[in-house]
Amino acid sequence: MSPTTRRSFLKTGLAAGAMATVGTLPLAAKRTATDTVVLGRSKIEVTRLAFGTGTDGGAVQAALGQKEFTSLVRYAYDHGIRFFETAEAYQTPAMLGEALKGLPRDSYQLMSKVTTFHEGIDPQAKFDELRNTSKTEYFDIMLLHWQHTADWPETTKRWQDGILAAQQRKIIRTHGASVHGLPALRQMPGTNWLDVGLIRINHNGARMDGPTYEDTNHPDNVSEVVDHIHQLKKEGLGVIGMKLCGGGQFEHSHDDRVKAMRFAFQNAGVDSATIGFKSTQEIDEAISNMNLALA
Repeated sequence: MSPTTRRSFLKTGLAAGAMATVGTLPLAAKRTATDTVVLGRSKIEVTRLAFGTGTDGGAVQAALGQKEFTSLVRYAYDHGIRFFETAEAYQTPAMLGEALKGLPRDSYQLMSKVTTFHEGIDPQAKFDELRNTSKTEYFDIMLLHWQHTADWPETTKRWQDGILAAQQRKIIRTHGASVHGLPALRQMPGTNWLDVGLIRINHNGARMDGPTYEDTNHPDNVSEVVDHIHQLKKEGLGVIGMKLCGGGQFEHSHDDRVKAMRFAFQNAGVDSATIGFKSTQEIDEAISNMNLALA
């Protein structure tokens, strides 16, 4: 076969092959609750669904007892949830550390929150204490917990610097804040220290941010919260949603739980969401609801 004939044959074969594959190209992979997503400029990868341990300050999870709680955590892990969150102020850090013991540390992400109202406490000593309680060498995410005043970016400077120093020690990978109330939330956009934000969000304002930090219902302020989330996303922050079950108000309303999940991901555009679980059925439903919201 001459070079010219061979070249024509190859071109014809490639064209035929291309035609044969039209309509059979793989579709874009579906997004799911157990996919990993990058939390903005933090570069931390987490599953979209996080296992929360702070229902009523962790009292609900603590009431399960260690054995049942460990079984629940392992169920979540085996079903693809690899993002777990707790806080110094919860009843659950030690329980969660025990439940995760033995699992490869690089196979899951752990987020905690430090109480910033301590007086005379060295931040590094506090972070070492939290690591010891949680039985971990490091935290993937450390948040300033329950920021609820308009001046929090200034009043927490000591803890902000402490977290940055802990990152130098490689005991914290990235950082952010959880806020309660519009006065605190309004300070998040433009606060360059932040890499991650934990924000209350659902479709009807149940236990969401309002004029004060009180955990009450604020349906009239939902649109402002969504606007702040959109701005934070533009600034490169990773945004994690909380209160998707309305702080328990949607416990008996499957329809509200579905709507809240859809609203958080489709309207507000959060990257991930944390939900406090007390049963395997709740885990299964949350995965299903999130998959529907992401479809």
